[in-house]
Amino acid sequence: MVCEPLRKSTEFHFEQEHMDNIEQIERRLWEAADQLRANSKLTSTEYALPILGLIFLRHAYNRYLIVEKEIKKNLPSRGGKTRPLTKDDFVQRSALYLQEEAQFKYLLELPSGEDIARRIIHAMTLIESDYTGLQDILPREYHIFDNELLSKMLRIFDDEALRNGNGDLFGRIYEYFLMKFAMAGAQDSGEFFTPISLVQTIVNVIEPDHGTVLDPACGSGGMFVQTSHFLNQIGKATQEAVTFYGQEKTALTIRLAKMNLAVHGLEGRILEGNTFYEDNHELREKADFVMANPPFNVDKVDAEKIKADPRLPFGLPGVNKNKEVSNGNYLWISYFYSYLNETGRAGFVMSSQASSAGNKEAAVREKLIRTGHIDVMIGIRSNFFYTRSVPCELWFFDKSKPEAMTDKVLMLDARNVYRKVTRKIYDFTPEQLKNLTAIIWLYRGRTDRFLGLIKAYLETLVTESMTIEDALKHFIDGHEPLLAQLKVFQKGVQDSGLTESINETSERVAQYKAHGENLVSDIKAFKAEYAEIPGTNARQHQAREDFGSIRAQLKALTRQIDLLFKQTVRGVDIAEKDLDAKADDAWDHRGVNRLRKELDLLRKEAIGQLKRPGYYYRQIDWLQSRFPDARLVDVEGLVKLVDQSELEANDWSLTPGRYAGVAPPVEDEDFNFEETIREIHLELEGLNQEASELAGIIQSNFEGLRI
Repeated sequence: MVCEPLRKSTEFHFEQEHMDNIEQIERRLWEAADQLRANSKLTSTEYALPILGLIFLRHAYNRYLIVEKEIKKNLPSRGGKTRPLTKDDFVQRSALYLQEEAQFKYLLELPSGEDIARRIIHAMTLIESDYTGLQDILPREYHIFDNELLSKMLRIFDDEALRNGNGDLFGRIYEYFLMKFAMAGAQDSGEFFTPISLVQTIVNVIEPDHGTVLDPACGSGGMFVQTSHFLNQIGKATQEAVTFYGQEKTALTIRLAKMNLAVHGLEGRILEGNTFYEDNHELREKADFVMANPPFNVDKVDAEKIKADPRLPFGLPGVNKNKEVSNGNYLWISYFYSYLNETGRAGFVMSSQASSAGNKEAAVREKLIRTGHIDVMIGIRSNFFYTRSVPCELWFFDKSKPEAMTDKVLMLDARNVYRKVTRKIYDFTPEQLKNLTAIIWLYRGRTDRFLGLIKAYLETLVTESMTIEDALKHFIDGHEPLLAQLKVFQKGVQDSGLTESINETSERVAQYKAHGENLVSDIKAFKAEYAEIPGTNARQHQAREDFGSIRAQLKALTRQIDLLFKQTVRGVDIAEKDLDAKADDAWDHRGVNRLRKELDLLRKEAIGQLKRPGYYYRQIDWLQSRFPDARLVDVEGLVKLVDQSELEANDWSLTPGRYAGVAPPVEDEDFNFEETIREIHLELEGLNQEASELAGIIQSNFEGLRI
């Protein structure tokens, strides 16, 4: 189910290998870089920016090569000569133009004895000379490293997987390093890093597609990057559609933000300032969109400095005897509201304490609710943040809500919607994000988008189903050589359990082929029936129901593949362990072992392919079972549309779970043993890592005591 943790479903089983590969790359790069840091005896703060600078250069060069290839395809030529590349060619495609000496390859190929630090600094200078917005932003602290260390770092980031990786992969690597340095204490306990899933959720809800986009606590600029991805998806050029404004209190974080934007081919007007006291962009009542993840529960804000601030239309929250605001959450909330123009939308992350806080904060919240501009509240479970495990909520304002909805607030409790990435880190799958967004569409009356999403799921379901025939054939083709080897060996031995095993295997093969043929026939019939994927609710429901019998066959055939593989392997074990086949000249142990491994890979591929249509079927079922008429209804434990009278009766609380209720238990018919084992391994891996770190600390303490 989409709203169940990974241990209770098989969703994204087929993406897991790809995801694991990315995580392995991330861990390998971090461990290598961190080992070099340890050997250099530098602090994380000293090491962070230069390392991120090298990732910046590698990422920029990858993007440069991709765009260069695209540009050259369309370059005009005269007299057989093609004009040279220009900076404008790259700007138009959201990529950095890199002069030769600023390209990562050039740095890698420097001759022995060359001053690598000087060359890297020169590369940064060349980039800044072409992009004035990066002036004095890129790191130059490379003389603190010796040549050998710099050479090793360059090679680390010349990993083959990174050379062949696309922008999304490198963007993730970049953000992973931001997160790891945050965890290592490089910048205010990670205040500058917001989990991508939460940023994407905010973008999906407020849809920042035009005008002024402001983040007054912009950190590393993740809100702007995800806005650009959103604009690309809807076919708009970022630089033409929006202007990014950011404010951040530390110069280091501003440098990170500008680097992050630049590596994605973006620009933003980011100024230094403490948003509690400064409004350097002067955008009160001028922003089309506000997005932010401010630091939670900040205390000791000087109330005397802000008591007359026009950005506090609802007044100050609680002030203590020292004339300090004891919790800054409602300062942020008020600021975000005040920045919006008359049609603006805002989305931001906030501590879960704020939605039901009492005293003066409750008074501010009541005034805010009475404006009618609070649009949506989304509850998020703990473990979404990399550097803190607390739950949070996403708040959304909309000053252009239809009049009929001004006394309504959509309460969406998404705490049961998550994927477990590691023992301590959760996120949303892409489909979970889409399905949550689909609820927002229904709330806004966009039934067409809701039906469009289900149509897209049906299209993918059909596409994935049509590849099953080949996957089934590949598995059985890989099975036959192994069975043939068993039969050859069987002829030279006396009657034994091997004969019985081979006969049983042959029977299973016949059943497998028959069931596979039936399945493929039904899939083709389904495709013929729905040659044109339906866009109406009734026909989409019918399509899901018609696919139900196919889904049952998919699950049954998945079990058959596992049993057939186990039965064949059992025959190999009987031959080698009971009948000493390795001593027989007719038995090729190495060849059999190779065939066995290949068959296991084919088994996994076939099972993965069989599960893919079922995964998309479950997305459709999740949406249709909760919203059968393609319109918004209250769903216990998930969503409820509440009015101001209900809010008033509940002390003006904005906590989604207080209204949505508790989801009824659902029997899990898609329990997957492999995914459960994977989660156990994640837990064990995390515990082992913690144990290792603790042992290192204990050892260090003993050494310090000289015991």
